[in-house]
Formats: sequence, C-alpha cells, structure tokens
Amino acid sequence: MKKACFTAAAILFLSAAAAVTPPEAESSGDKLSIFVSIPPQKHFVEQIAGDRVDVRVMVEPGSHPATYEPAARQMAALSECELYFAVGVPFEKAWMEKIMTANPGLRVVHTDAWIEKQPVERESHNGHDHGTSDPHTWLSPPMVMVQARHILTALTAADPENADLYNSRYKDFISETVELDEKLRGLFPAGDKKHEFMVFHPAWGYFADAYGLKQTAVETEGKSPKAAEIGRIVEHAEKKDIRVVLVQPQISARTAEMIAAEIDGEIIKADPLAENWAENLLEVAEIISRASR
Repeated sequence: MKKACFTAAAILFLSAAAAVTPPEAESSGDKLSIFVSIPPQKHFVEQIAGDRVDVRVMVEPGSHPATYEPAARQMAALSECELYFAVGVPFEKAWMEKIMTANPGLRVVHTDAWIEKQPVERESHNGHDHGTSDPHTWLSPPMVMVQARHILTALTAADPENADLYNSRYKDFISETVELDEKLRGLFPAGDKKHEFMVFHPAWGYFADAYGLKQTAVETEGKSPKAAEIGRIVEHAEKKDIRVVLVQPQISARTAEMIAAEIDGEIIKADPLAENWAENLLEVAEIISRASR
C-alpha cells in the first residue's frame, strides 16, 4: 500500500509541472545567485536548475547545522543573493533575521513547508524520550519530492524566461528520485523483518520511517548518554544483535566507539550532509541491510 501511495504522489507532482521543453532548450540572462543551508540542497537545486544558477552552501563541509555561525564573507555574499532555500536546520532560527537584515530584498523559501515534522525520538529502553522537531527531512526521498516542488516554484517565479528548462529538469529529478525510492524499498521488502539500526546522532528517523526501519540513537537532544544509560544501550544492542553504530563525521564518535567496543561491533561513518545525496542514501541503506541480516 505504501508503495502504491508513493507512486500516486509521484504522478501528481509530475503532472503539476508546466509543459516541458527539451533540456537543451536555449536559456538567457545572468545566473541566479542562490544560497542553501546544507550540501544536499545544493544537489537538489542544481538538478533542477542546471547551470542557470550559482549555488553556495551556508553550512560548509565539516560543520554542524546545530552550532554553525556564518562567516563574514558569507554574510557579505548574502547581501547580493536573490534566493535562499531554507530547510529547517537549527542555525536558521538563530541567523535568519540577521540574514534578512543584510539583504531585505532576499526571498527566503522554506522548502520544508507542507512537511509534518516529527519530534526527535530515542529509544530510552523505559519508554521514549521526545525532544525538539527533527529537521532531517532531506533524508527521505518522498519528502525531497515536496522540497523539489518548492524549489521549482521559486525558480520559475524568479526567472520565468527559463521556466520550461526548470520544469524539464524537475521532471527528470522526480523520476530519478522515484527510481531511488524503488531501489531503497527493494533492500527492505515489505513484510520482511523490521531492520533496527543504531546511530549516534538521531538523524535518520525520516529515512527509517520511509522504509519500515527502526532507528535507535545513542545521543538525545544533543547530549551524550551518562554511564548508566550507556549500560542500557549496550544491553539493548546485545539483545537485538546490533553490531554496527553509525556516526556522522561532524560529531565526536568517542561515546559511540565505547559502545561499539562493548558490543564487539564497529563504527561506520554515515554522513547525513553529503552532497552526493542519492549515492549516499543507497550506501547507508546497504550498510543497514547487511548489518541487520
């Protein structure tokens, strides 16, 4: 049923686009100057806009969206930017007002609009701990389709002369996203056992929901567990035969390494901020699939 619903949604998104012209259709005018919050968004925008845009990323590689502070050169560049694609990461709340002050004419597009956010959730082994809203919507291909629609709408409004080009590339990107979704579902067939995986930072909740998985996180609300909680996490991992802990490169893996040693497991890096979005999701899915067999 989930597969059928997703296919129907894909058709709806595709049919909503305007009439399509060939991708090689000639474009005109200067490039749009665009800022995005994180690297995956750069991929989404460039897939839809091609070389019609100049895209810069606010949270640079190696940085974390929860603690990032824009550099002076970025604030200067923002003063001449036309579009900003927000995605709901924490630093936006602290800096968006300052960004708007630097460029009152900047159009901010909230690509996570229409998406129902979930609380960051971690298995506490005595129930569940609920924290703030999870911003990692870009790790769910169905939710990326919604974000792509917002990107398309903003691009065509800012540059109507190239609307046909944007629509054509948008259609291709949606088709590729549907194909990616099918591949991911193939790794976790419906009716199969529910794969459970352990992560340090709870970034993969929407991904887990999309493919019938279960995420168990070590960290909650940005805090590492205390000694007693580590013991419960180790006990849970041994009970569920979890031998892999996924960590992201932007966060210290010291506690995860301690847990991995206790369960005779291993640490594997999985970057939720990787720009090579489709390849990254497939790689992480294959890691989870192999680890939970």
